[in-house]
Amino acid sequence: MPGVDFRVVRSMITIEQVLELVGYEAVTASHDHLRGPCPVHGSTSPRSRCFSVNLRKNTYHCFKCGSEGNHLDLWAAITHSPLFAAAIDLCERLQLDVPYIHRW
Repeated sequence: MPGVDFRVVRSMITIEQVLELVGYEAVTASHDHLRGPCPVHGSTSPRSRCFSVNLRKNTYHCFKCGSEGNHLDLWAAITHSPLFAAAIDLCERLQLDVPYIHRW
């Protein structure tokens, strides 16, 4: 079974694209930063600002559930998938070629 080059997946996709896929709506936006409810643990308050996103760095952190990482980690957390499956799913949803690593 081939592997997936996660570095390439992260370079092809932005955290903004991941947030668009889940219909994320930030409560506040300032330059390269967004704050709002957490899509990982499913904040119940629409005014929640526990979820912080750095668009320039493609990173996120939830101050309530502790989930954090890059945009591929975010998709894996939201979909409750292993990183390998999340990378393939994300590429397919965005109609991008999956960067497989073939080991012979």
